[in-house]
Amino acid sequence: MTRLIVLAILPLLGACVASTQTAPAGGTNTGSAGSQPATRSVSPPPTRPAPTITRGTFRPPRVMNLPGVEGVIGANVADLQRLFGTARLDIFEGDARKLQFAGEPCVLDVYLYPMREGGEPAATYVDARRASDGLDVDRASCVAALRRR
Repeated sequence: MTRLIVLAILPLLGACVASTQTAPAGGTNTGSAGSQPATRSVSPPPTRPAPTITRGTFRPPRVMNLPGVEGVIGANVADLQRLFGTARLDIFEGDARKLQFAGEPCVLDVYLYPMREGGEPAATYVDARRASDGLDVDRASCVAALRRR
């Protein structure tokens, strides 16, 4: 009876032992006495070439086309300050600029980009959210609400 238990357990124990054999480079292990274990070389993953950046090539920005923001889109900094007053934030990044106007009803972010190479930045996109919790609100409604201040 003990022999039967031992014979039943042996295959389970054999599965737990890690194999130390390595397969030759050709595929399967032939088991010949003079063969050496194959060593595998690990090559690094292929690299992608760096993207080509052409300096001096201007790409005009996409311009938002949304009803209710017509007086804002296309406006320069001076025009926006006449509409909404002094910006709460004025952030520069490269040739782009972001102005943020805030009031009790909402916060309006206006993104300005030059429309032509070397040109003055103009508003091309607006985003609006509630001042209280940051949830998105209708852009045109926010523009109208901040104009009334």
